[in-house]
Amino acid sequence: MQTNDSRKNLAALSLGALGVVYGDIGTSPLYTMKEVFAEHTGVPLDPQHIIGVVSVIFWALLLIVTLKYVVLILRANNRGEGGIMAMTALAAQAMHQHPRRRKVLLLVGVLGAALFYGDSLITPAISVLSAIEGIKVVAPGLDSFVLPICVAILVALFLVQRFGTSAVGKLFGPIIGLWFGTLAVTGLFHIIDNPIILAALNPLEAIRFIEERGLSMFLVFGSVVLALTGAEALYADMGHFGKGPIRLAWFSFVLPALALNYLGQGGLLIGDPGALANPFFHMFSDATLIPAVILATLSSIIASQAVISGAYSMTRQAMQLGFLPRMQVCFTSAREAGQIYMPQVNRALLVGVLLVTLGFGSSSALASAYGIAVTVTMLMTTILTYFVVRHGWGYPPIVAFGATGLFLIIDVVLVTSCSLKLMDGGWFPLVLGAAIFTMMATWKQGRELLLARIRKDDPELIPFVQMLCQDSCLQRVPRTAVYTVANPDTVPQALTHNLKHNRVLHEQNIILTVVFDEVPWVAEENRVDLEMLDHGFWRVRVNYGFKDAPDIPYALELCKAKGLEINQFETSYFLSRETVVPTSGNAMPDWQEHLFAAMSRNAGSVIEFFGLPNNSVIELGTRVQI
Repeated sequence: MQTNDSRKNLAALSLGALGVVYGDIGTSPLYTMKEVFAEHTGVPLDPQHIIGVVSVIFWALLLIVTLKYVVLILRANNRGEGGIMAMTALAAQAMHQHPRRRKVLLLVGVLGAALFYGDSLITPAISVLSAIEGIKVVAPGLDSFVLPICVAILVALFLVQRFGTSAVGKLFGPIIGLWFGTLAVTGLFHIIDNPIILAALNPLEAIRFIEERGLSMFLVFGSVVLALTGAEALYADMGHFGKGPIRLAWFSFVLPALALNYLGQGGLLIGDPGALANPFFHMFSDATLIPAVILATLSSIIASQAVISGAYSMTRQAMQLGFLPRMQVCFTSAREAGQIYMPQVNRALLVGVLLVTLGFGSSSALASAYGIAVTVTMLMTTILTYFVVRHGWGYPPIVAFGATGLFLIIDVVLVTSCSLKLMDGGWFPLVLGAAIFTMMATWKQGRELLLARIRKDDPELIPFVQMLCQDSCLQRVPRTAVYTVANPDTVPQALTHNLKHNRVLHEQNIILTVVFDEVPWVAEENRVDLEMLDHGFWRVRVNYGFKDAPDIPYALELCKAKGLEINQFETSYFLSRETVVPTSGNAMPDWQEHLFAAMSRNAGSVIEFFGLPNNSVIELGTRVQI
């Protein structure tokens, strides 16, 4: 039985989920109906087809968002965390006995993550554009001000990212709550005006519409998918709120509001086909139109904020899983580890969003580009879900395919439909995703080759330590030296350089390896593993999850409970900084080696990434050929 406190907590989390999780899908009514009846789809604007379109949208929300994401995929949590990178880690863990399949699944997940960045550029642009375009309904003469206002809003949105979302986040839930309430009320009014639209709740209307359209249905699906954008956020934000609040918010508030609004827009178009120019804003009276534009703008900004924050989280997870080089991570909240700001990512997103906004110029033009990145990511998620259900949860193949087969077919249809818009702008997120995928795959492969080369050239640790112990001429100094190394079985290059040039060995030497596991969090009691070697040498492994914030000095403090005491004021950190030298060979193509070398040169500082004290770090460089 739930206590009053637990019920209050559930209600508070559900309200928060409204603001963060559902902002994107909640702003879809701004542009979806207009695009479904656009000239290129060929759908007649008559009552029969309006009912059919609304029925397709309604049942798509039920099948894809409700059954696939809310019911099935929210069950696939990686220790409470969600998102395609978390799903990728789950699928990879399930296939640990099949290295080749595991590698393929990792690439599938990375492709989905790369395409997410296309969504991160398009969502802010199309959301803000579609909201500000309401000005044209209020005063058609202000059409020329739409783009400048959008650019100003987007620049301001990215400039405030550095301050974090904790303060603004408190307003997200109530504003989006008001937004969904507005969707429901306006939709209900127009349903009352034309109750015939309620026939769209009958799934036979959707089936009849699909059968009638035949192959041209693919053109319609390419626009219907706009109603589903944001579904991935349900899963990606599970770690912030938990599946219970997300499900409660969906079933009790979001789904009813969306259904009522799409039904209301259908009722409006049945009564007034001329409202197709902007059916959403034509639902409002003259007296409420300006407040509606303001509320839509605020809601679109919130929807954009959710995607931007998701891009930060995705980048950080990809970094710690080894698919991207180190970048600066700023924590904007002392209480919430998930609230981060990444300056480099923010700058790249701002430039990209502005180019997209100015390049496409309108929400209708952007709608052609929107969708294909989202649907491919949905397809990748479905494929990964099959392997989690089959191999992670241990269900028989028929059950695993039964749980995912229908969604796989739907996803393939949606991807095919969106691919028809390839030349009208759909190429953009694919090109962007391919470029990011190439960078992520290059970094992963390059790091593996680099570590293999270092492992090949460096001597083994244990024999080296035994040899040092026999060197009576080697001077010992009473401090602690920490040497970082990727392979704990080989000698860190910083150690060999220190001995070669300084002929000094510290009394206490720690060979430190940092490992990021394919789980979001690692418990503090499992943070460090250590092994005592000969004559003052220790081998320490520090374990992090892909959502943990690395803090090496604090992790070394935990060694005290396991027999290794470290005085931080008498500790020096020796780091090896490799300079990658591309060479002609068969490991990677020349262009890819040069790309990896450039990425390596521009990688962020390991000092900041691991939280090392600046005045205790000695970096020793080495050149490595790959």
